[in-house]
Amino acid sequence: MLHLTIVNGPNLNLIGTREIDIYGLQSLDTYINELKQKYPNIVLDSYQSNVEGELINYLHSCRMNTDGIIINGGAYTHTSIAIADAIAAIQIPTVEVHISNIYAREEFRKRSYTAAKCVGCITGLGLKGYDLAIEYFIENLSSKAS
Repeated sequence: MLHLTIVNGPNLNLIGTREIDIYGLQSLDTYINELKQKYPNIVLDSYQSNVEGELINYLHSCRMNTDGIIINGGAYTHTSIAIADAIAAIQIPTVEVHISNIYAREEFRKRSYTAAKCVGCITGLGLKGYDLAIEYFIENLSSKAS
């Protein structure tokens, strides 16, 4: 059975209530629960933290129990070489997701330190980006996880 992990960084716990013009009204927890219902044949774990070191520790803990990671590092995407190094170190295929189009926002958001360590990046498609990342893993990892 395919085992995927969604890792979300700072302030993403406030999706649905913060900057709704950018992020929408649906909470991330509600959406992830919908994904779990949509993909009952996939083990889908999720984790969110506002603390950089906790995100790194969690990524390290994924080494033996997940086939792929979907990460939205939030603002750490643009600042954390340490999270990029953690993604590289664990050697688990990782897809970076951003709810908003980071290339249409402030200049500092156009640089992602973590994207270079990922197999791909989905940006600007709203929460649907998580779903698309799962579809990527289904197409590319299902035969390996069986």
